[in-house]
Amino acid sequence: MSRYVDIAVNLLSPSLIEHAENIINDAEKLNVSPLIVIGSDLSESLAAYELAQQYPNKLYTTAGVHPHQASGWDEHSPLTLKKLAELNSVVAIGECGLDYNRDFSPRDMQRAAFEAQLVLAAELNMPVLMHCREAFDDFIRILTPYRAALPYAVLHCFTGNEDDLAKCLALDLHIGITGWVCDERRGLELAKLVPSIPDDRLLIETDSPYLLPRSLRPKPKSSKNLPQYLPYILDYIATLRGQDSAELAKTCYLNSCTVFGLEPAV
Repeated sequence: MSRYVDIAVNLLSPSLIEHAENIINDAEKLNVSPLIVIGSDLSESLAAYELAQQYPNKLYTTAGVHPHQASGWDEHSPLTLKKLAELNSVVAIGECGLDYNRDFSPRDMQRAAFEAQLVLAAELNMPVLMHCREAFDDFIRILTPYRAALPYAVLHCFTGNEDDLAKCLALDLHIGITGWVCDERRGLELAKLVPSIPDDRLLIETDSPYLLPRSLRPKPKSSKNLPQYLPYILDYIATLRGQDSAELAKTCYLNSCTVFGLEPAV
């Protein structure tokens, strides 16, 4: 059976955390393991680490501040984040970046928090898991000077256009694809672009509990997306790319292990 790493799971979300053990076990039955749990602010990053200690080798985490939470970034945040990043289950800095769609934090604070996290990732030689929505020019401008100092950089939940993808690939980013690609309303452009992503840059994710694949049948009773649906997303992507599902799953699995420093299962 193919193996999978779900590189972005919001397991601390109120809609998931009470069912965390079942979610982890249901995913593992389909060889979706480990899961990478996203930290969206410093307190959640610590909570993600503490949860991961209960599920060794099944959960790994990121530590960072999402652009929505960037207004909470202050002069004490870099040291706090550095201490979190050095914990044993933390495999990347993030989720960091820019979001000009909702502007939950002022844009200048988003930019400052993003750059500060890139500085820290470069200092620690750690990968970054990044977010970008309707902010591509600033995203690329801020990231570019630091890219060479980062071992790996992932733009998760990519939903950009052809020009955005070209700029990402030129910066040697890995591209995370979610169930957005299965959406016949919003995902048509992404579906056309997915075949253009080189095999060695492609990662897959659910961004659970968000972005339940609309084409999934039978349709789940709950609207929550779950890591157990990752094989479906992979199969959908393989069809778009005209590739064998098992071979593409192996490629994505090994890509994920490489980027996040995980030991591949034998």
